[in-house]
Amino acid sequence: MVLVVGLFASVACSPTTAEPVRPPGIAEAVDQCSESCQRCHATEYSAWAGTDHARANRVISEQDRPAFDRTEPIDVGGSRFDLAWKDGRPRMVEHRANDAAIAHTPEFALGARPFWQPVVPAPGGRWQPTDAAYDPVHQDWFNIFGDEHRQPGEWGHWTGRGMNWNSMCAPCHMTGFRKHYELASDSYRSTWVEHGVGCIQCHGPVSQEHRNLPAGTRAPDTEEPCGAFAAKRVRAMETCAPCHARNESLTPEFRPGEAYLDHYRPTLPVDPLDFYPDGQQRGEVFDWTSFLLSRMGGHGGVTCLDCHDAHTGKTILPVENNLLCLRCHVSPGLNGAPAIDPAAHSHHAAGSAGSQCVACHMPTTTYMQRAPRHDHGFTKPDPLLTKELGIPNACNRCHTSQDTDWAIAHAEAWYGAKLDSSQRARTRVVAAARRRDPAAVGGLVTQLRREDIAAWRATLLDLSAPFVAGSLELTEIAQHSLGAQSPLERASAVRLLGAQPELADRIRPLLKDPVRLVRINAEWALSPSLPPASAERAELDAYLGLELDQPSGQARLAQDLANRGRFDAAERTLRRAADWDPHSPALPDALGFVLSAQGRPAESAAALRRAAELHRSDSQSAFRAALEYAEAGHPAEAESSLRLALQRDPAFARAWYNLGLLLAQSNRLAEASAALRRAESLEPSNPDYPYALATVLLRTGDRQGAVEAARRTLQLNPNHDGARAIAE
Repeated sequence: MVLVVGLFASVACSPTTAEPVRPPGIAEAVDQCSESCQRCHATEYSAWAGTDHARANRVISEQDRPAFDRTEPIDVGGSRFDLAWKDGRPRMVEHRANDAAIAHTPEFALGARPFWQPVVPAPGGRWQPTDAAYDPVHQDWFNIFGDEHRQPGEWGHWTGRGMNWNSMCAPCHMTGFRKHYELASDSYRSTWVEHGVGCIQCHGPVSQEHRNLPAGTRAPDTEEPCGAFAAKRVRAMETCAPCHARNESLTPEFRPGEAYLDHYRPTLPVDPLDFYPDGQQRGEVFDWTSFLLSRMGGHGGVTCLDCHDAHTGKTILPVENNLLCLRCHVSPGLNGAPAIDPAAHSHHAAGSAGSQCVACHMPTTTYMQRAPRHDHGFTKPDPLLTKELGIPNACNRCHTSQDTDWAIAHAEAWYGAKLDSSQRARTRVVAAARRRDPAAVGGLVTQLRREDIAAWRATLLDLSAPFVAGSLELTEIAQHSLGAQSPLERASAVRLLGAQPELADRIRPLLKDPVRLVRINAEWALSPSLPPASAERAELDAYLGLELDQPSGQARLAQDLANRGRFDAAERTLRRAADWDPHSPALPDALGFVLSAQGRPAESAAALRRAAELHRSDSQSAFRAALEYAEAGHPAEAESSLRLALQRDPAFARAWYNLGLLLAQSNRLAEASAALRRAESLEPSNPDYPYALATVLLRTGDRQGAVEAARRTLQLNPNHDGARAIAE
């Protein structure tokens, strides 16, 4: 049973008589719900009450009755529900494809505007928000996944772990939330102080002395943590970041006033599904990373509170007439911002949509079907990058009837050389690195030498991973970044160099870094050598234990176990993760590696083939499955997997090579020769391919062809003894 603290409170929380030495953690401040602050902070409380923060999660009440009190069912996306309001409570009867009818009684509403989702209790202390959401403005139901029909049993179905409220929603929608997951029973004993984002979630709990002050008396600024929160604007902004970013938790608790990177790993624009190469948001990544990537947030010292009121969440000045932006961008320019004349700069008439700064530099993307959000990267619209890389631009977002060339022509006429900026150069480098284009190395080196935004430097280091082993320059830059001022950059440098065992001594000093994110990256890289009873081992294990209720957390733990040679434990952990998410290709792929390390090639091959079947565009898993099948002595299955890899990637030279060798083993020499010729044509710089062809041609009796292939081998590798023997 979930322990609900202060859930039904209608008056101020009762103060305790105990007097702690310092304020408790948020989760322990059970008597400091927001109404207890109202006595002295009525103005702030009034501004906060009714906001999206205050209503981020709430108990369903009579005000929600119109959403449920209806006779016709809702059939939205993948879900069909009968709705009703009975005995003062909502009721949802779910109808599934197998004609099963399952009754649910929602207890919470997740979110407020522009929509909210009912949250229903489930076995094991779980709470699950439905994929059917209610729009109070349009007064209709819709599916947050649109036309995507997720099925029961899938990780991302509304009843699955991917939609579990305890793990995925509550930490940012509740005050003082702790999920209290128990792996042995796969269940939760979650607790919280109050629904929604209350006062102490942002300000932290206060001391008994603070609470004993007479009404209207100002608390001393030196009090922690409120004093630290008020005194440092950057730390104040970092209190917003945990919930306004896609990130990974490093600890179970963040207290206002503490450093964000001591508790979270932000998602950087490495994955193309998260961000476009210029840093514009693509997936639902929220705002924090985009802001760090921007020149204002990442270099100019602008904070959330420069634009937003802390209690209402609204902008402190209007955006429609550009007053908010002109607060800084007017002569002489606040905070060093360049002065801008909106009419001259935008080339649009005053009062038009195109004259608004936010329309061009903060374009909106709609998430979950009905939640439009402004991008906070403040990027320059660049239609040329749309043509080159498919990146959206604000011009064509508005002028939908015009093509990209039209937008390019206007942008060039209006801004000319200004668009050929560091943003454009960096974007091209990021795109090339994501493609793993070998030519990206030079661009990464150049960009890292001139980039001055720490979040972009960290991103470029992360993107260097496929290239660093073969680039002395990238290695030297990464080693220099180990001493960077930015902990985000240091953390990426540690992760990049940590994959090279010969550089372990260079990253070992970072085990004592003052920032936890940097330490954890170092601990991860050096995990096999960490003493069992060390503080470093304890910190890493605590981090690895945070998300064991999710397949991703189990997979992370399994990887660490495998890195430490504990393959049996890694296998058990991965199998549990695969049971929880049977449709994820990454899990059987990882299991294949673990089984291979244990000398079980047939089982490894089966796992890798399963991964290939789940990931229908992946050729690598199919190729690795073929190698394991071959080692296990199953040539037919090996050939099938190689052909699957080549079907998905006809330019996969190594797969053609291995197919040629396999065909030669079964004396299908003509087919083997053709496969080997194809490999050589795709990768003419590899001496393995013409040499293998030479050996096959000898077996067919084509001595001249074999000699020619051997000579091509010697041109690539003059010391190749086998080729020399054939050529002579």
